[in-house]
Amino acid sequence: MRSTWAPRGQTPVLQHRFSWTRMSMAGVLAYRPDRSRAKLVFQTKPGSYNTETLITFLTELRRHLRGPVTLIWDGLSAHRSKDMKQWLATQRHWLVVEQLPGYAHDLNPIELVWGNLKATELANLCPEHIDEADTAAHTGLHRIGSSYDLCFNFLAHTGLRL
Repeated sequence: MRSTWAPRGQTPVLQHRFSWTRMSMAGVLAYRPDRSRAKLVFQTKPGSYNTETLITFLTELRRHLRGPVTLIWDGLSAHRSKDMKQWLATQRHWLVVEQLPGYAHDLNPIELVWGNLKATELANLCPEHIDEADTAAHTGLHRIGSSYDLCFNFLAHTGLRL
């Protein structure tokens, strides 16, 4: 929910038919070490992510990025699972994972992507169908990914350096 303007005494009300349908997003902000380029790679899917679907996402990620990749991620249980650790052990030739402590979500630039998306395209959105939310999310993620300055500002805000 975002605040909105309304005449005094007339509280705006957002109405929609609530559904338990869920859509999840996974995303990676990728930066070249020479700061020449930033790229947002993302995926949306119905339901929730688990170890298996995250491994599929990371496998597809490799097609989008060349060279060694350092992945910074939070403490989602699927990130720490036994199967994920085994899979990561076989990927060391291209992928290094840095686990953030549970209290340091503010060091993860992708959290700023989600915040920006929720504050802009998804703010006060009450879609009739989950496909409308998916379309709005894709629109916002393409907007963010196409902005070099925005992607690098997210990194600068965390205080991390390449």
